[in-house]
Amino acid sequence: MMNWTRSGVALAAATLLSANAWAGEGPAGHKHGHGQSFSAGEPGDPKKPSKIVQVTMGERDGKMLFVPARLEVKKGEQIKFVLRNNGELEHEFVLASTADNLKHAEEMKKHPDMEHEEPNGRELAPKKTGEIIWKFTKAGEFEYACLIPGHREAGMTGTIVVK
Repeated sequence: MMNWTRSGVALAAATLLSANAWAGEGPAGHKHGHGQSFSAGEPGDPKKPSKIVQVTMGERDGKMLFVPARLEVKKGEQIKFVLRNNGELEHEFVLASTADNLKHAEEMKKHPDMEHEEPNGRELAPKKTGEIIWKFTKAGEFEYACLIPGHREAGMTGTIVVK
């Protein structure tokens, strides 16, 4: 049986409250959970066919990068992003508009230990893999970025053009 101190209980409660606040609203009023809204489309259906796109992330020559750094897809197309972190550091792939990712990056600076697995993002430890299935329902230019503090600034962004 655990022996909880008053400060331990307060810390646990504060942690749960902030985690629940993050899961419920997210940065700058983003909705997370049921009825979510995303700037770059919507989560895909794993039971439907997807075009597979492999994206690697890592560090090279003092920069942090995604390969490929640019993709073109068709509006309505469903993509299965197969992600691999080939780097020595933890990285993430967050798919959104540039404005939304910049807002999220500011939240990450305030809470650098924040961990999240959203339908439009995956955080990967070094040498690990993950995937996202995404349906692009909106035309325009979007991005994928690593929002871990300092990574975006080191060049870790990619562009998706939806036609």
